[in-house]
Amino acid sequence: MPELNSKQISHLRALGHKLNPVVRIGGNGLTENVLNEIETSLNAHELIKIKVAGDDRTARIQLLEEICQKTNAMAVHHIGKQLVIYRASEKAKISFA
Repeated sequence: MPELNSKQISHLRALGHKLNPVVRIGGNGLTENVLNEIETSLNAHELIKIKVAGDDRTARIQLLEEICQKTNAMAVHHIGKQLVIYRASEKAKISFA
């Protein structure tokens, strides 16, 4: 995945602010079904918001890194229990103009 500059990341963060979570990760963690749902959502939308249960910030950071590694996505934002990730598709849906 090509690196994004700070202006592009800021643009994605602004777009992600108004998104509703499309995937929720519960007590079972990052299961195969959850990963499949993340993949499907990334393919459909490029930019998605994920809500994570649990109060352990370190665990959420590790989860974000694992999701990005397994899906070849980029971490855009992490605040509280909300994660925003981005992966460009072949037909770009988000414009950085």
